[in-house]
Amino acid sequence: MLHWLQDKSAFPLYLAPMAGVTDYVFRQICHELGADVMVTEFVSAEGIIQQDERTRRYTEFPDEQRPVGVQLFGANPENLAKAAQKVVAWKRPDFIDINFGCPVNKVVSRNGGSSLLRDCPLLGSVAEAIVKAVDVPVTAKIRVGWDQQSINAVEVCKLLENVGVQAVAIHGRTRSQGYTGEANWDIIGECADNVNIPVIGNGDIATGADVQKRKTETNVAGVMIGRAAMQYPWVFRDAKHFLKTGELPEPASVQERWELMRRHATLAIERGHKGNERQTLTGMRSRLMAYSKGLPGGRTLRTQFSQVSSISELEDIAATHMASLDDLPEHQRSLSHPQISGKGI
Repeated sequence: MLHWLQDKSAFPLYLAPMAGVTDYVFRQICHELGADVMVTEFVSAEGIIQQDERTRRYTEFPDEQRPVGVQLFGANPENLAKAAQKVVAWKRPDFIDINFGCPVNKVVSRNGGSSLLRDCPLLGSVAEAIVKAVDVPVTAKIRVGWDQQSINAVEVCKLLENVGVQAVAIHGRTRSQGYTGEANWDIIGECADNVNIPVIGNGDIATGADVQKRKTETNVAGVMIGRAAMQYPWVFRDAKHFLKTGELPEPASVQERWELMRRHATLAIERGHKGNERQTLTGMRSRLMAYSKGLPGGRTLRTQFSQVSSISELEDIAATHMASLDDLPEHQRSLSHPQISGKGI
């Protein structure tokens, strides 16, 4: 059972699975800042079956991050069932999550992710095969449909419920929308009203006020936060404060943000293959750019981050940036809670 959803008074905040983002280290950071439920980056069922070491690393997590779900993608029911069994045998996650929502071409072209929204019989077969194969709960992540002419989220949710899936997270956009336009929370709410399993809403959640609005206006059992967390992981802490007090706390300070960036980079190096600092920092450049959203002089920082390759360089950039703030007028030094921008979930 999904014990974190059994208490009807609870309203868990999920960290959305994001490829290249929600790795071991970032999940730990978000957990410390208030995220209640983690989902790994999606992993290929084929990679799991082949016991690919890189794929297997995506499924690893420490017990303190629980509850954690491992998200799988693919389109072959038999192979997905085998992959799910292997994952459960390796680490025994709290649940297996199925990716029926990814809009990325390289996933869709392999008949994975949101492509299955166009083939409900196959989608149902995939879900049922995994449910029957493992003794942990199975959940799914979907979009509201393939495009505006084929909105079928309610139908898909009912199908998933019927084959034994225990909860569904719904991103309020179609596959064709990608991450443009607004998430359609009316459809998410309709799904929550028409099934007896928990529905987790996802899309355009950036502040505690957004969380409160969706909790009040729909019957969702929780929300999933993606892009806002990627830019500002304190969103979980701030949302919980808002739900409790009705007020947003002060945004994380410039100093806090730099401390988090350095810590993230240091932990990533320790976690990385052979502790390769240059390779790790090169891979983290886009993450550092995301963290700079909302900081004074963020555009300049993003240019500098595009070339950073060591902790010492990161520290030099931080020291120069902190010193430059003394020369700014007070109104330019003030911080705000970042708004959602860029790609994400």
